Amino acid sequence: QVQLVESGGGLVQAGGSLRLSCVASGRTFSSYAMAWFRPAPRKDREFVAAVSGTGITTYYPDSLKARFTISRDNAKNTAYLQMNSLKPEDTAVYYCAAGVPPRGSAVVHQEGSVDYWGKGTLVTVSS
Repeated sequence: QVQLVESGGGLVQAGGSLRLSCVASGRTFSSYAMAWFRPAPRKDREFVAAVSGTGITTYYPDSLKARFTISRDNAKNTAYLQMNSLKPEDTAVYYCAAGVPPRGSAVVHQEGSVDYWGKGTLVTVSS
C-alpha cells in the first residue's frame, strides 16, 4: 500500500510559479512511475505530467510541456511538479498518482494505469 500526500498548492497571480510536492509512504517508491493529473471538462481527470521510476523519462501533453516540469527524488520519496507562467485556466485541484507502467512504457499517463491517488492540492491562479 502506498499513500500519497500532496502539498504546495495555493493562490498565485497569473504569470507566477508554484512547485507542488508529493510525498509517498513505503520503501518501494522507485518501483512506481509518478504522475500528476487535474480535473478537466468532459473527463474525470486530465493528464498533466509523468515521470518514470528512475526519473530519467518524463512525458507531458503538448499543451503543458513548455510550462510544467515534473521531477522526483527517490531518496526523499518525493515527486515534484514545477509550474511556471501560470494561467487562470490552470486553476484546479492537482492530484498526485503512482502506478506501474504498462508493458512497453516507462511512464503512467492514463487513469487506468494509476494504482494510487493522493487527495489533491488546490492551485488557484488569479487574473
